[in-house]
Amino acid sequence: MANLPLHGGKCPPWLFERMVKMSRALIEVMVVENGPEAVLARLADPFWFQALGCVLGFDWHSSGLTTTVCGALKEALRDRAGHLGLFVAGGKGKTSRQTPAEILSIGERFPLARDPRELVFASKMAAKVDNAAVQDGYQLYHHTFFFTASGSWAVIQQGMNESTRWARRYHWLSTAVRDFVCEPHTAVCCDYRGQALNLVARESDPARKVIAELAREKPENLLRDLTRLQEKALNLPARHRVELADLNPARLQRVFLKSYERQPENFAALVATEGVGPKALRALSLLSELAYGTPPSFRDPARFSFAHGGKDGHPYPVDRTTYDHSISFLEKALAESRLGRQEKIEAFRRLRRWPHHRS
Repeated sequence: MANLPLHGGKCPPWLFERMVKMSRALIEVMVVENGPEAVLARLADPFWFQALGCVLGFDWHSSGLTTTVCGALKEALRDRAGHLGLFVAGGKGKTSRQTPAEILSIGERFPLARDPRELVFASKMAAKVDNAAVQDGYQLYHHTFFFTASGSWAVIQQGMNESTRWARRYHWLSTAVRDFVCEPHTAVCCDYRGQALNLVARESDPARKVIAELAREKPENLLRDLTRLQEKALNLPARHRVELADLNPARLQRVFLKSYERQPENFAALVATEGVGPKALRALSLLSELAYGTPPSFRDPARFSFAHGGKDGHPYPVDRTTYDHSISFLEKALAESRLGRQEKIEAFRRLRRWPHHRS
């Protein structure tokens, strides 16, 4: 679990510059040792990602760690992506919406084993699922898409809850995704758990099937049912996030018309439909439960050490001399390994084994 309180401010330039250099060296070592796919697997691990932020000297516990570390990784790989076979698209705010264009641009410049349009689809589905199919009170504001030349991918995205002032981070890994709309995450990080409409929970499978069927119904039929339910003044239990008062049948007509015209074959196709967002899925979920007896899941999906100090001075200020020495060590180790001298890389491997022999 990870606490992610919202923190303001910006990363100081002197630290971000070092974060870029350090992360570039670390990622290159990892690619040399185990390949780019192994890097994706680590990025999809929330504890490893949090520890990476600590190594890079950023706030260990704030929401800013996610956006700044992803930004540093993107900058670090900007000129090394083709050589390493590891690419980064997206980012925070407006930059997140440029992800599809960035993926397609990379596909034009580098040979990929997978159609870039499939990667764009994966990026869009990850964002759509966490914004609409998982309604846990967090609005996405950050989306970073990592992928390899072989077509594997990972997603790190983050949402904000304005009322609680907490952030929630979502991790995805392509090799772990069997179904975009059934337990697709490798992890959802947040210590705070609340009420949620979780349409990608395994136990929501019956509801997903009924919702997809309802989406193929004529809009006037759905709106008639919603109006009747509201006229009966039905009160849902307090544990449910969905309430009839939240739904306006007149405003939903245009959305239902889109799903009816498309006739989505299943829930995943419905989620992928442009214009079908949280309100439409809430309405269809409500109809699924009240009219057909197939309730969705309301289970919340949420389930380090320091090397160089922290930006905000906790547990101690960043030791710039030690930080620069670490960067220099990694860069020299990589340079020598390219010349066939493996001593420093072997020393790194021994450090990994050292804790097992201390006793």
